[in-house]
Amino acid sequence: MENSTSTLGYYWDYIFVDLADKRTNDWPLIKSPLPGLTLIGLYLYFVNSWGPRFMKHRKPFHMQKLLIVYNFLQVLVSVYLFVEGMNGGWLRHYSWRCQPVDTSTTALGMREARGCYVYFIAKLTELLDTIFFVLRKKDNQVSFLHLYHHTVMPMISWGCTKYFPGGHGTFIGVINSFVHIVMYFYYMLAAMGPEFQRYLWWKHWITNLQMIQFGMAFLHSAQLLYTDCGYPRWSVCFTLPNAIFFYMLFNDFYKKSYSKKGKGKHGKKVKHANGTANGITHDINHNETKPEEEKKEK
Repeated sequence: MENSTSTLGYYWDYIFVDLADKRTNDWPLIKSPLPGLTLIGLYLYFVNSWGPRFMKHRKPFHMQKLLIVYNFLQVLVSVYLFVEGMNGGWLRHYSWRCQPVDTSTTALGMREARGCYVYFIAKLTELLDTIFFVLRKKDNQVSFLHLYHHTVMPMISWGCTKYFPGGHGTFIGVINSFVHIVMYFYYMLAAMGPEFQRYLWWKHWITNLQMIQFGMAFLHSAQLLYTDCGYPRWSVCFTLPNAIFFYMLFNDFYKKSYSKKGKGKHGKKVKHANGTANGITHDINHNETKPEEEKKEK
């Protein structure tokens, strides 16, 4: 028993201490996977079990002001991550073909590491998206892909922050942050009330942006298959399948939501076999409320 415990301790230290980036390993929520996994576990329990049961006999919460502030803050964080990623790396210092991680404690190296950490924290705050769905009784928007996306992204960004905070893999985070600027800005306008509806005609372009980002992520990551600069080439085993998977599901969402077959009369969405036409993650109706609901909120 003692030998087994010693062996497990050895492998634990090897995986979560020895292999980790020494600069970021002691930062909050990074050293051990258990705090992050606990948060994700509580999140899944709330949105799949406790939350719906809690709301079953209650009226949906109307949280217009909270949603406006929340989405505004998400826009600010996304702007910071995009600008920081471009200025701190991709516009000035990085190779678009293959970029290793700067493991030094120089100003630039630490800037890259901090950017990855902020991105990880942002993925945790985005779990509130689904919690707001549940509290507003928008259960049809808690789709498989929505939960998959919000579960996987914190884990991936935790791994990048812990082991490879910088370099080639940050490209995905930078373009994702740009998409989130547009997306959360749309959500913020949608939460402001019916008087802003005339400014929201570009809804479907957000889905197009999301599909473009997955295509760009696939092409950029695929360069590691034939280029070696020191960045772990095995990372394509995660990035390429995920890019394909997300693209296919978002493409399916786009067809169901915006194609002629996915709409009823007067261009309105109709329900599909999976429950609703807008069941995919980051549903564009994330913060929209019906006009009569918004009147009540006021």
